[in-house]
Amino acid sequence: MGGSPTEASLYVPRFSPAEIRIAALQGGTRAQVQATLAEFAALSRRRGLRVAGLIEITSDCSSDGCRSLALRDLTDGNLISISQDLGQGAEACNLDPGGLAAACFGVERAIAEGADLVVLSKFGKQEAARSGLRDAFHAAVCAALPIVTAVAPSLSDAWQAFAGPLSTFVAPEISALDAWWQATRAVPCVWASDTIET
Repeated sequence: MGGSPTEASLYVPRFSPAEIRIAALQGGTRAQVQATLAEFAALSRRRGLRVAGLIEITSDCSSDGCRSLALRDLTDGNLISISQDLGQGAEACNLDPGGLAAACFGVERAIAEGADLVVLSKFGKQEAARSGLRDAFHAAVCAALPIVTAVAPSLSDAWQAFAGPLSTFVAPEISALDAWWQATRAVPCVWASDTIET
């Protein structure tokens, strides 16, 4: 079907449009989106599901106006810093690639050990550039697991190129996300590792 996927694609386009196994939250503030992801992860655990993934935690540094970033590992609850100290007054991005890589590896390990659902804080600029949590997305798809994430409107085109018809946008509300989940559970999954581009 069709031509070959682009280099950044997650899939080979031979899936039925009904087989939508990735929910991408869009709309609302960053805090609202992350809170919805965290609430859905907690709800899923209460339902007995094994949830792997990460939630973004952001705090402001009062002394110099910087922003501290961390990821909460949903498997063990550990907080992983993904910020680095660039010094007072620094204007460059303070994202710590090493911390992000460690967080990504933790998700991959949790998936390998067994999970029912993967929640990833976002598909951002790092992921669009084939970095960040991209390997965690890839591991989840290879394991045929449903994924919940967030995508900023500015990255919609990059996300569509990455996930294509495997994904649908969902409002950052528990009711909307739960409706997606109930529909997803009713559709048999036919994902296979040979359909995923490495």
